[in-house]
Amino acid sequence: MSIQDPMARAMNIPADNGFMVGYLEALSLVERLHRLLLDVIKDEFERVGVLEINAVQAMLLFNIGDNEVTAGELKSRGYYQGSNVSYNLKKLVEMGYMHHQRCEIDRRSVRVKLTEQGRKVRNVVTELFERHADGLQSRGVLGHEGLEDITSSLKRVERYWTDQIRYIY
Repeated sequence: MSIQDPMARAMNIPADNGFMVGYLEALSLVERLHRLLLDVIKDEFERVGVLEINAVQAMLLFNIGDNEVTAGELKSRGYYQGSNVSYNLKKLVEMGYMHHQRCEIDRRSVRVKLTEQGRKVRNVVTELFERHADGLQSRGVLGHEGLEDITSSLKRVERYWTDQIRYIY
């Protein structure tokens, strides 16, 4: 763990506070990995000539998959974390990647699902992730056990943060 981590430097955390330095380094890494994932998706879409949607919209299509959901369900299921979900859904409908229909029970709610064009985008992302999974394993970057360890640790942090939010009120 290095005090060179930008978050630790910004907070003037002493190098001997190893856990705090490590925690801040992990937070920085999660943030960087998220941005890097979006860049990787953007590059893939440039490579295949799909330029009208952005990486966030592509991930939205990927996460919806074959489901029919409302905007609220997207957030509650953890598929989408952005504050601009309505904007992205509207754009995807306008561009023909999604169908939308008012919910029969609650007319204020709109249900969305992928069109054939949206499923093609989802498939591009799926194929990209399949190539990455194969590459990580075949090159020895990450194995099944390591992936389980990372996932388990991240889930524990997620539960901790979720509990922090719930118990504020």
